[in-house]
Amino acid sequence: MNLILSQLNQLWGDPSIIDMSKLKKPLGKVCSDSRKLEKGNFFIPLIGDRYDGHKFLEEAFDLGAQGTVVSSKSRYEVPKGFLHWIVEDTQAAFQELARLHRRFLNAPVIAVTGSTGKTTTKELIGASLKSLGSVVTTSGNNNNDVGVPLTLLEADTSDKAIVLEMGMRGMGEIKRLSCCAEPNIAVITNIGSAHLGLLGSRIQIAKAKCEITSCLTSDGVVIIPSGDPLLEQTLQDSWHGRVIRVGLQDDQPILRSEVSSNECKLIPPPDLVGIVDLASGTIAIDGEKFNLALNGRHNARNQLLAIAVARELGIPMISLRDLDLVMPTGRSNLLEVRGITFIDETYNSSPEAVRASLDYLVSLPGRHFAVLGTMLELGEESVEIHRYLAKYLVDIGLDGLVIVSNGSEAEVMKKEAKDLSRFMVVPSPEEAVKPLNNWLRSGDYVLLKASRAISLERLIPLISGET
Repeated sequence: MNLILSQLNQLWGDPSIIDMSKLKKPLGKVCSDSRKLEKGNFFIPLIGDRYDGHKFLEEAFDLGAQGTVVSSKSRYEVPKGFLHWIVEDTQAAFQELARLHRRFLNAPVIAVTGSTGKTTTKELIGASLKSLGSVVTTSGNNNNDVGVPLTLLEADTSDKAIVLEMGMRGMGEIKRLSCCAEPNIAVITNIGSAHLGLLGSRIQIAKAKCEITSCLTSDGVVIIPSGDPLLEQTLQDSWHGRVIRVGLQDDQPILRSEVSSNECKLIPPPDLVGIVDLASGTIAIDGEKFNLALNGRHNARNQLLAIAVARELGIPMISLRDLDLVMPTGRSNLLEVRGITFIDETYNSSPEAVRASLDYLVSLPGRHFAVLGTMLELGEESVEIHRYLAKYLVDIGLDGLVIVSNGSEAEVMKKEAKDLSRFMVVPSPEEAVKPLNNWLRSGDYVLLKASRAISLERLIPLISGET
């Protein structure tokens, strides 16, 4: 984005008084990282828990930044002659610039949120839209107050679609991201238990996810999975425009204790229905078959959401039969070592995601093992949720389980899973190697899944022989 002085004056009023004749026009691209700053850029000094970008104002000026914004609370001096605007919050200013830039783009913006499957669905949508031309998608962890505006600012008028993942750490964040991006299409993958510890209840989680509609364009559309009365009820309070519901043919409605039985009876039917055949790796819609880009029913649902987005944007269905998809590390990746297949889901975890991954695991031929780490941010319900998961592991007949944990969750899982023929609790990912080496043989399948903080990916080099 190349900033124009008049645009910034409209946002923040008149700048500090300097010799305007020294300025280049336009002002240059926005940069929030002084290490990546180039001459002519517009510098945004962000403030985090452990850093303050105002510390680098002088460095940015010396590197040739043309302008900046400065927090009214900043204790750092602005270099003499550095064009700047005084703002209350530099992060909010960053998002204002991204919103300004978004309005000059010619591409539809698709925003994706949900308790699980956000990244997978975002990648599937990006792959589904490739026939349009250049598609910008969220990379890495850029799904927050900094990452979303950064992704928007990286797009230009030649891009044909922008797909943004929106995460959250509390109420209000997704609302801010929605108002930054002003999406044309909003996708909510599901309402689960992730962030129970932060928000306290699934009702609050649903409200937080439905904030994605806050600044959805008036002619926009929300795409959701069918069959969840909690999501339906919450969405009605925030959005009164179009809704597209998708579902697999044999999906059952999700019954929530927070929703009355009468409300459960009023769940609208899906507008787009898929018939999954895991044996052939296909999903059929209106008699037309599409190859599944990823394994498992849960990923078939995510692909159905992506197909709904593509249809909304007029993508020919023939271009969706085979998606060119490369998933980020730690998500739905298969690794074969000495005839043993490891399902790498080490990036993150939640109750719903673990169960979906386990269902996929036991659908495969052969013996089934899992290395699971503690699921975090579940609040007061954490121990009970881990107890339920342990019972489920026994019910599905898992052949072996390693738990990576030191907490009370591990103790309750140890008690409930004691009847498994092979079971061990270890304090670190590295110590999971020994039981796996003793148990596994060619033809086995092993699921690796844990919350991000467990760092279960440290196990990967050890089992693959890279170290």
